[in-house]
Amino acid sequence: MPTLSHLDDEGRVRMVDVSEKPATAREAVAQGVIAMRPETFDLIRDQKVKKGNVLETARIAGVMAAKRTAELIPMCHPLPITHARVDFFPLSETHSIRIEAAVRVIGRTGVEMEALTAVSVAALTVYDMCKSYDRAMTISDVYLLKKSGGKSGTFVRKSS
Repeated sequence: MPTLSHLDDEGRVRMVDVSEKPATAREAVAQGVIAMRPETFDLIRDQKVKKGNVLETARIAGVMAAKRTAELIPMCHPLPITHARVDFFPLSETHSIRIEAAVRVIGRTGVEMEALTAVSVAALTVYDMCKSYDRAMTISDVYLLKKSGGKSGTFVRKSS
């Protein structure tokens, strides 16, 4: 069984010490999907939601969330993010929006949690801005698509 890096010898939770690791270029890309009723999808697409431009607001929320991930996830290291982007891919046939976030850093630990947090908060922002129209929206398929950099190298999710 592999050693759990977030536990000390007595089983107490701790932040992993990355002091001795070299700083390298790292990137992570994650995705999520929010599905909704056709009418809600049309309101977002046509920028008719009364609260404002849903996708641009969600984009800002996602970038802000990536930068604050260490405040939300207890053992995450605060990272000097060098780039974060959040993009939206409306899927008319399923009345859903695929959200993709990419985060980069030159650092001693990866940015997977930052990319996943960005996607999650962007999806939650879409929900928040549209909940008065559609409380049955569903957020799903939040997962890591790929990551690069660091000792473990590159990971690319195999398509299913």
